[in-house]
Amino acid sequence: MLKLSVLDQSPLLHNETPQNALQQTLTLAQHADELGYTRYWMSEHHSTVILAGSAPEMMVPIIAAHTKQIRVGTGGVLLPHYSPFKVAEQFRVLEAMYPNRIDLGIGRAPGGQPGVYYALNRGKYPDTANYSTDAGHLIDYILGHDPQGYQVQATPMSPTTPPVWMLGSSGSSAQTAGELGTSYTFAQFINPDDGREAVQRYYDHFIPSPLQEDPYASVAVFVVVGDTDEEAEYYASSLDVALLMADQGQRRGHFPDPEEASQQSFTHFEQKRIVENRGRMIVGSVESVKQQLIDLAAHYQVNEIMVNSIVAPFEKRLEAYEKLAGAFQLS
Repeated sequence: MLKLSVLDQSPLLHNETPQNALQQTLTLAQHADELGYTRYWMSEHHSTVILAGSAPEMMVPIIAAHTKQIRVGTGGVLLPHYSPFKVAEQFRVLEAMYPNRIDLGIGRAPGGQPGVYYALNRGKYPDTANYSTDAGHLIDYILGHDPQGYQVQATPMSPTTPPVWMLGSSGSSAQTAGELGTSYTFAQFINPDDGREAVQRYYDHFIPSPLQEDPYASVAVFVVVGDTDEEAEYYASSLDVALLMADQGQRRGHFPDPEEASQQSFTHFEQKRIVENRGRMIVGSVESVKQQLIDLAAHYQVNEIMVNSIVAPFEKRLEAYEKLAGAFQLS
């Protein structure tokens, strides 16, 4: 059976505030927990007013404390900004508090405009070329080792260890995940191209590690589901416009209202870009989306898909996850 999970960016929907967006993240996580989703991840974005999720490591303990069984994690911590030792400590604490429920997802992206790199690194540009080394050190620290010989240990060392996931939208990140023996998630909601090749590259380069014996991959994608294809297209128009605006460098304080977005006209080149962005999305009726997700999982050769559904109003987001849970008979 195909597993479904949630990737949440804490979007600011039409006429909502950042406080609303974060509260909605908690509400949606509780909803996903009750519906039987496998895991709930929160993303890391900086200086992005349309998304409230700037510190997922702060949200993980809040979500874990207010849910019962769903795995909770980061999608993901952007490692070039941080000390591998400190990240290991944070997640060892979380694992001690919520054993066997925490996922440590990491990534290499800046998480915002170029200035974010400098703001997070005291005016310096981090050496992203050392990402695989830093990720290796993080894994060693979280396993209780001292990879840099500083005579330190990431504590507390509880009986269980959180799994490490590497998130990426390219073949290089996939290969790194394989060589380090972590799990891997391809971000199709960011890059609609070459995902199948990236996942295969992960499988081809996987080396068993103390974290896991076998490779495990998933794919994250935008999903808009409605009672009919027409209703889904109506709600997807909001995401169409938001992605187009981001491509054009426009800043907006919230996602467009679908009533407004569905009536908007576009130039030939804008329409072409919208069509290209649809490669990042799955849109349609419940049965159509179910089959598209099954086909997507088969294409990637994975058995888990992370659903990122951004529709307004918030009640429609809740309904979208309800419909998918019903279609896949999640327990």
